[in-house]
Amino acid sequence: MANIIDVAAYILRRYGPMTTMKLQKLAFYAQAESLAHHGSPLFADDFQAWRGGPVCKTLYARHRGMFIIRDGDLAADSDALNRTERGIVDDVCIALAVKTGNELSARTHREAPWCNSRQGLPANASCNNIIGKEAIASYYKVNPVIR
Repeated sequence: MANIIDVAAYILRRYGPMTTMKLQKLAFYAQAESLAHHGSPLFADDFQAWRGGPVCKTLYARHRGMFIIRDGDLAADSDALNRTERGIVDDVCIALAVKTGNELSARTHREAPWCNSRQGLPANASCNNIIGKEAIASYYKVNPVIR
């Protein structure tokens, strides 16, 4: 199984510099695709329901203070993903990397995993509740990441 940092490094290597918000959302959707359509997580880390959308604290700790992140900034192995893992990430990024971080964040705000994890909090309220992998898998099985 890959780890979140290697997944993020792979995204940056293949799809170029981007905002940290966009990187977080692409990693979230890659995880969702893996859970919903491959039956297992892409990586072990969880996402929290932050006000800007899903955020993985492990990844956030690596890019904290950055706005734009580039290949090499994470000091990770972008070649650590196996063929299946690369395929999942590529499928998601081909479909979604054209969107901005703000567009991807707005999308997550309309989807049940983020909304339900916030337990009715206003969109601008701080929250660190975990977005459960089971909730992600069941939602995206019915509402595919790649539309």
